[in-house]
Amino acid sequence: MNHPAFASHHVAVVTGAASGIGLAAARRFAGLGMKVVLVDLPGERLDQAKRETAALAPHGADSVIAIPTDVSRIDAVEALEREVVSVFGRVHVLMNNAGIQPGSSMFGPLKNWEDVLSVNLWGVISGSRVFTPGMIAHGANGIIINTGSKQGITTPPGDPAYNVAKAGVKVFTEALQHELRNTPDCNITAHLLIPGFVYTGLTANGRTEKPEAAWTAAQTVDFMMESLEKNDFYILCPDNDVSRTTDEKRILWAAGDIVENRPPLSRWHPDFGDAFKAHLARPPAKPQS
Repeated sequence: MNHPAFASHHVAVVTGAASGIGLAAARRFAGLGMKVVLVDLPGERLDQAKRETAALAPHGADSVIAIPTDVSRIDAVEALEREVVSVFGRVHVLMNNAGIQPGSSMFGPLKNWEDVLSVNLWGVISGSRVFTPGMIAHGANGIIINTGSKQGITTPPGDPAYNVAKAGVKVFTEALQHELRNTPDCNITAHLLIPGFVYTGLTANGRTEKPEAAWTAAQTVDFMMESLEKNDFYILCPDNDVSRTTDEKRILWAAGDIVENRPPLSRWHPDFGDAFKAHLARPPAKPQS
């Protein structure tokens, strides 16, 4: 990895690190010789994730720690930052990845809405606001990775709370990167990770084997690292079922609802089903020379 933030002995903080993409990222960072902080709710999953990650650390188990934290609480995130700095010093990589998906409906239980927004959106906002000033101040190169979702861009029906939270993560991260690039002497960049279908505890839905359509968490992190090396802001991940071209067409159709004044979510509207299928079947536009 050629990006200077991912140097040996640099410090990486990963939330939602007890499983899935967060654990895969923590393992990758540890393998690079970084000092890694795994953040998640307390319990055996976090303890096991710490042991797995420490086993990959070339500088020994002391270069990996786990700090149980509820990222939905700003005071807990502030305490996390103080502990990280106390143990390892300045932070170079922050991955705000923690997320939950209990399901939601428009007029369903309010608690589901509150829980999803507090973790999936406020966890990202708080993590970024608490850690970024210190990352800017120390002057070294750094990266902030916020985990979004394609559901926050095309907003399919079925789980409105999750869509709202992930749409907020997209907008917040865009604003964060704008702020960073306009901050004098700032060597920190922000990036939006947009996973495809990934087989994790969040998406397993009782399945014990990975579906053929899904990527593993490790594949997603591989793609993320390749994209960061190119300094991509939007890390739009494909999977074994959906190509980048299909993702682009779906995103353009969603934007077209506004531009062409179609009904919202027209992709799922009975009057526009054939038009959407035709849109997907058209060859992609050739880039202008």
